[in-house]
Amino acid sequence: MQELASRGIEAVGSDIAPAQGGAYVSLDITDGAAVREALRAQRPDAVIHCAAWTAVDAAEDEDKRELVQAVNAEGTRHIAQACREIGCKLMYISTDYVFDGRGESPWQPDCTDYAPLNVYGRTKLEGEQAVCELLERYFIVRIAWVFGLNGQNFVRTMLRLGQTHDTLRVVRDQIGTPTYTPDLARLLVDMIQTERYGRYHATNEGGYISWYDFAREIFRQAGMNVNVLPVTTAEYGVSKARRPFNSRLDKRKLVENGFAPLPDWRDALSRYLTALRP
Repeated sequence: MQELASRGIEAVGSDIAPAQGGAYVSLDITDGAAVREALRAQRPDAVIHCAAWTAVDAAEDEDKRELVQAVNAEGTRHIAQACREIGCKLMYISTDYVFDGRGESPWQPDCTDYAPLNVYGRTKLEGEQAVCELLERYFIVRIAWVFGLNGQNFVRTMLRLGQTHDTLRVVRDQIGTPTYTPDLARLLVDMIQTERYGRYHATNEGGYISWYDFAREIFRQAGMNVNVLPVTTAEYGVSKARRPFNSRLDKRKLVENGFAPLPDWRDALSRYLTALRP
């Protein structure tokens, strides 16, 4: 919303929270009738669909699976159907978790060798499939390892734990690249103003790293003396949801279609840490 406003583009934000005043619509995307009503009332040129259940481990709980399905899969289908009815383009934010993380080769945006390892990944893939089934004018943008000023993320967690621990164990066998939300927002707004539809991957540049590498750089830039020990996923301990080892996303399609890539993740981290300071 900030990026759109900075370019003078009229936009309406939406979430499940009650009305907050200004250009905002309260909306539960699991309610198909409400989605249709909201989009018919606003008649947007485009919808940027960021809503999702993203608590990966909690999604595995039996009492949560129905809700996860309703949000990630059925909610996305509601939005795609409403976009089809009013004739507007749709941008759907997806995830590296639609892949199973085998091998070491970067995943291509148009690869269809899907095999999600967990409920979150499966339901996000079903959302992708609904978009492709119902629309021709769509962007599917897969991101990974997201961090920004709002909400919890890996950087915040490391900074918090670093205040109370002089040594931390961090996994080294899950490989990917971080995504900084202001950088992503710039790209999404660039993309949504074009007709260069399709599937894309969008993370920051700077090469592929492990969570261990990321943690070390966080503490280095933050000036914190924390010893980071590399461990395997198996050594770290089993979580409810299986996670892909290979989250390398190939982003060449962005440049091939004329979009400026995101900056180096180290630069993004530096800007984020600066923004966190009082």
